[in-house]
Amino acid sequence: MRPQRYSVRRERIYEAVAASCEHPSAEMIYNQLKTELPQLSLGTVYRNLNQLAEEGRLSRLDCGSADRFDATVAPHTHFCCTACGRVLDLPVPYDPVLDREAERWGCQVKGHSLTFLGICSGCGGKNTVL
Repeated sequence: MRPQRYSVRRERIYEAVAASCEHPSAEMIYNQLKTELPQLSLGTVYRNLNQLAEEGRLSRLDCGSADRFDATVAPHTHFCCTACGRVLDLPVPYDPVLDREAERWGCQVKGHSLTFLGICSGCGGKNTVL
């Protein structure tokens, strides 16, 4: 897919994701930018995040609830807390062996993402589930 033409809103949405360590959702970005960009709608945020992900400028993370977004598109591992919704980068190295294992099944692998689900250390093992 070719990049969309330049848009101030799209760039601000991208910048907001890039500046965040929270791997924000569309709603988080909307709430952050709505004062600065009063004409911004939640639909516009969703549309632009999806376009940025399709262009490869953002990574989309499926953590079981709302999609989260990450401006770090190089392969890396995530942890999604099922209690509080926190998303963390983990220092687990990318393993190309997994790509080769999938290729044994006749797949043409372009990469993989690894996301762990569980309870983060901040929740201390609380049994609350989103």
